Amino acid sequence: MKLAVQVYSVRDHINDSETLLKALEEIKKIGYDGVEFAGYFNTDAATIKAKLDEVGLVCVGSHMGLDDFKEDKLAETIEFANTLGTKAIGVGGAPHSTMEEAVNTGDVLGAAEKYAMDKYGIKVYYHNHCEEFVALENGLLPIDVIGDRCSLEIDTYWSFHAGEDNYKLLTEKKDNIVLLHVKDGIDGKPMALGEGNNDLATVVKAAKDIGMEWLIVENDDPVPTGFEDITRSIKYLKSII
Repeated sequence: MKLAVQVYSVRDHINDSETLLKALEEIKKIGYDGVEFAGYFNTDAATIKAKLDEVGLVCVGSHMGLDDFKEDKLAETIEFANTLGTKAIGVGGAPHSTMEEAVNTGDVLGAAEKYAMDKYGIKVYYHNHCEEFVALENGLLPIDVIGDRCSLEIDTYWSFHAGEDNYKLLTEKKDNIVLLHVKDGIDGKPMALGEGNNDLATVVKAAKDIGMEWLIVENDDPVPTGFEDITRSIKYLKSII
């Protein structure tokens, strides 16, 4: 398995296009092979791709807003992703607290995925937090309603914090999972890998068993800085793979 990082984890080091590109250099130096974006800081796709190629990183995904996958912006979103060379792109979250919201979110992403797959073979995914494992008014889970309509990126700390058995979750949904977030934390507060109580060894075992190519490190609240945090995380993750 190869290791990537969600660039949101180092957002304290990025405030414009120049610092975004510099961050990619540092991410590679730390030891990662891939990145998942969460915003492009007004940088065009060709410039980002050139920097990725220069430093030896792969774009494995990107978080956009749900509106970016609606009809009026969809072509632009997918063209950008294709230029980056990624085979997956999605949202970091979207409305899902009612059945109507969950269906709408899934339908938007599902239609976008059909378009992206037909054009470039790009999958479109939904990334979970905790609330997607809370039953809707009809007893169905938002993660299932949305996942019936598009691909999924499972954040394994938020699923753990929601009380899910990660091995069961990942193996049961293996055919619909395109990416995984490997994250740690305690009582809903994200932490560097190995510093929380998530069963990361089980997550790694499940990832291996379902044939995941990439593991994506993410920390919503890095300490003391993003680069220092993801350095500790990759060291720990390499020790258990």
